[in-house]
Amino acid sequence: MTTITNVTNINNAQQDYHLNDDSTSNTIDGSELLAMPALIDPHVHFRVPGMEHKEDWITGSNAAFKGGYAMVFDMPNTKPATNTYDRLLDKQSIINSQLSSATYPLKYKLFFGADKNSFGEIYKLQDEKVRQGIAGIKVFMGSSTGDLLLDDDSSLHAVYALAKAFNLIVALHAEDEEIISANQKLYSNETDFKYHSIIRSKDAALKAIELVIKLSRIYNVTSYVLHISTLDEIELIKSAKLDGVKIFAETCPHYLFLDDSRYGELKGLAKINPPIREKINQEHLWQAIKDGVIDTIASDHAPHTLDEKNTPLCKCPSGVPGIETTLPLLLTAHYTNNNISLDKIVACTHTNVKKIFNLPDNNYLTFANVKKYKILKNEHLATKVKWSPYVNMNLTGFPEYMYVEDKIFHL
Repeated sequence: MTTITNVTNINNAQQDYHLNDDSTSNTIDGSELLAMPALIDPHVHFRVPGMEHKEDWITGSNAAFKGGYAMVFDMPNTKPATNTYDRLLDKQSIINSQLSSATYPLKYKLFFGADKNSFGEIYKLQDEKVRQGIAGIKVFMGSSTGDLLLDDDSSLHAVYALAKAFNLIVALHAEDEEIISANQKLYSNETDFKYHSIIRSKDAALKAIELVIKLSRIYNVTSYVLHISTLDEIELIKSAKLDGVKIFAETCPHYLFLDDSRYGELKGLAKINPPIREKINQEHLWQAIKDGVIDTIASDHAPHTLDEKNTPLCKCPSGVPGIETTLPLLLTAHYTNNNISLDKIVACTHTNVKKIFNLPDNNYLTFANVKKYKILKNEHLATKVKWSPYVNMNLTGFPEYMYVEDKIFHL
């Protein structure tokens, strides 16, 4: 048994943790540590299969544990896309093989990708064992990494009808492709990365979310709207929730800690779908978290190599790594300016995810050091791509221990 003494828990009380651990028997000084439930990330891109040069489940699991996460939900925009029953099984087999060689016992679920050719495949997801490994159906209403796209109303109605029939959550990248395509033609010759936020305007997000709310209301299906970034989206979702619509909202660290003034410095390292917005939106996002309009904070861990990111606007892929930095960013925001309470951090990174996706209880724990600050450097990172837009930030709250499956892991 391992005992971690003098640990602060999320209620700011001191306590000792006597943990069953068959790998060691000792006492750890926890006077600099904060104990909290191990995090659950409902939105990652670990790039398997087909893009393993960006990430795989060995490096991804290392990054997840070092970020305080014991479970992740992986997205289907891989190569090939995870949009058939056979591809789903193949992907699970690859992941399980890689995790068998990994240092850390990361748990996972997968989203099943929907496109116009996959409706028949959704019928095959009725097997109970298969269903247990699925978080829901993922819909890209706007184009992003990969070739999954579902941008017409009739197809979206079909997905919602199937989700209703099989009691599945629909997770949505809610951007209107028609607006994006029109803006791309209008600004096709622009090279400044700030035009990424203009091309993928907030109007594209608003139009898509309006349709999501309509579909959720018609079919009485739970919608999980990914990466909310603006006040206008918040207002739509708040109104829908008050009206009884079954809709949940996620935001991500890049919308809380980056804004469109950073394009000049970061260039392609700040290119994300949906894009970063004007700084004024950040205070509204923090308030929406406090008010419970935003339910979860996910990393949207979407790594690309530095060579890929250091290309012109038209070629640069969208996405940033983030699973290692989400908790330190949030804890730093709590301890430096109280933007978010400890209770809300736990709710948005654990409790609400568990409730929305009906996950079982466990006793997994994260112990983060909240007494020491350190300057984040690329060499500190476990992700395969070895970069972060938050490099050189002075952060606290880096996990030092994880307790998972009755074992203590020193990170």
